[in-house]
Amino acid sequence: MAEEKIDFTNPEYYRNRELSWIAFNYRVLSEARDKTIPLLERMKFLSITASNLDEFVMVRVASLKDMVHANYTKPDIAGLTPEQQLELIGKEVHQLMEDQYQTYNRSLLPSLKNQGIHVITRYEDLTEEEGAIVDKYFRDSVYPVLTPMAVDPSRPFPLIRNKSLNIAALLQKKNGEKELEFATVQVPSVLPRVFEVKRDGEGVRLILLEEIIERNMDQLFLNYNIVCAHPYRVMRNADLTIDEEEAEDLLETIEKQLKQRQWGEVIKLEVEADMDKRLLKYLKKEFAIHEKDVYLINGPLDLTFCMKISGLEGYDHLRYDKYIPKPVPAFANDDSIFDNIKKGDILMHHPYESFDPVVNFIKKAAKDPDVLAIKQTLYRVSGNSPIIASLAQAAENGKQVTVLVELKARFDEENNINWAKMLEKAGCHVIYGLLGLKTHCKITLIVRREEEGICRYVHLGTGNYNDSTAKQYTDLGMFTCRKTVGEDATAVFNMLSGYSEPLSWNRLSLAPIWLKNKFLKLIRREQENAKAGNEAYIKAKMNSLSDPVIIAALYEASAAGVKIDLVVRGICCLKTGIPGVSENITVRSIVGNFLEHSRIYWFCNGGHEEVYLASADWMPRNLDRRVEILFPVDDEALKERVMDILKLELEDNVKAHVLQPDGSYEKVDKRGKTLINSQKLFCQMAEDAVPEKEDVLKSRTFTPMY
Repeated sequence: MAEEKIDFTNPEYYRNRELSWIAFNYRVLSEARDKTIPLLERMKFLSITASNLDEFVMVRVASLKDMVHANYTKPDIAGLTPEQQLELIGKEVHQLMEDQYQTYNRSLLPSLKNQGIHVITRYEDLTEEEGAIVDKYFRDSVYPVLTPMAVDPSRPFPLIRNKSLNIAALLQKKNGEKELEFATVQVPSVLPRVFEVKRDGEGVRLILLEEIIERNMDQLFLNYNIVCAHPYRVMRNADLTIDEEEAEDLLETIEKQLKQRQWGEVIKLEVEADMDKRLLKYLKKEFAIHEKDVYLINGPLDLTFCMKISGLEGYDHLRYDKYIPKPVPAFANDDSIFDNIKKGDILMHHPYESFDPVVNFIKKAAKDPDVLAIKQTLYRVSGNSPIIASLAQAAENGKQVTVLVELKARFDEENNINWAKMLEKAGCHVIYGLLGLKTHCKITLIVRREEEGICRYVHLGTGNYNDSTAKQYTDLGMFTCRKTVGEDATAVFNMLSGYSEPLSWNRLSLAPIWLKNKFLKLIRREQENAKAGNEAYIKAKMNSLSDPVIIAALYEASAAGVKIDLVVRGICCLKTGIPGVSENITVRSIVGNFLEHSRIYWFCNGGHEEVYLASADWMPRNLDRRVEILFPVDDEALKERVMDILKLELEDNVKAHVLQPDGSYEKVDKRGKTLINSQKLFCQMAEDAVPEKEDVLKSRTFTPMY
């Protein structure tokens, strides 16, 4: 009897992407609940769960609603239609928000109080002295900024901006008329959400801005009695859909679309749990929102204010010690950045090691008379980016500067439009990406004239050219001046600026043209080695895993005996522990003080290990709809270092959550084991690697590779 062939594409073998994301946000929430973590760090994690959830609703839930409106019924990889997904997601999000507020009300608020941090939840709880302080603040600083808006036949219901916090009220005229009128006022985002009322030897007392406004509502509507007043908040569809074929000017089209975000369909309404039913009925009608999309909140709306409390001055003992990235040892000498790169490839592990060399790479090139050209891709940059300033200066210094600014980087579109205009004014050649694709790869090429001829210096990374987030995100970057990589880098920029791609590449692999096939080839090679009885394994780390073709290939490799160990921070549509399918696969997620963001791919290759770094996750959007780069780590010492990084993360038993066959994630059982917190150890390793002042690593001698 022939052996039954397994269908590795069976929907039962896959988990829904959105439900998997919610499970990830629960892992973040678990950090807010962990009493071994400093209190204000826990507040930070609660804020992150709220911010994450806002984006999820505005983009992912909105996208599913669009599908339902369009009568799109095709099931996802887990066999769920958009309508079924919305039903399941709605229940999960309601539960998640309930758990968030339970964490805030029952755990964090009492703990804050025990530490002398009192968050006044109702203005009735203010003392007479505190009430006077708050009222003065309202008169002097808040009242002038407010715009109370009444609704009547001559004044239609106003635009309520996406994510803004507002206070709705029902009013009655003081002349005795009993008819109720509706009014609303936006809680101004230009003022701090958290107001420090008083600080003394007993601690600090805080109150939220909406409570101050609510206390003084009568001053906004002098001829009315306030029947009731309650905060509310709306989430709108913020998923930009742009037909680039029809968009003559992509820059202008995106600018218009950004304004439309404020008018998008309301897909979620948050209100206080005890809101007057008449007021709630009015809001539901105005926003044309379904009952299941209304969230009754037991506490202050929009928990992102917890981030402000987490940074409260005078309470450093309730936070982790601030980590300062350490110098990169390879640059701990007096040689120029270019001379150091010529000595050999240089690997950097951020944020444990400083991002400064990347900033200095551009800064030095901008001023170096021998540098002829600078080419760079920018996906997300910081608000006051020194890299942008250096690129502009380079153009003003007469160098050829080409910058690809990805205008479609979600929620960074406006920032990137501003940078693009500024760079163009400075004389840079600005490209806005390829039609229909997001350019997500992270690459910089510097062309320099030297005695031996033209030399190309390249930086490749797994993260963004953002000097701010580089202090919070774990990423890997590499400098090289290998001739083969330099040629590929030139080809990348020629392709992005409009020339046809080369027939072959030396060391780089690009999406969306070759990268998925490259990964499938590497996975299948391990599968063939396992079938031949040879050692075969795959170890990989990424942000998300959702590509059905890649998952099916991993299942097939696992069934053939390939040992597969994955570190997947967020979404994971793969299921572990399926008999005959995924018994050889483990998945763990690390949630710690830094956001795990690097992408590492390590293949056994019969004992001749191949290690790659990439800007891409194993997701359809990365492999099919984005320009991404996969690059090899060829230097043996650097390869060992990357493998050691991944090994350590696979041994983490403090911050790691392991995916169970039932789809849940559980912390590693560490009883009787040495505690391994990979992030903490990486901090210590970076500290230990800092050379003494007298040791300037002159052992790195010149072995030019160009």
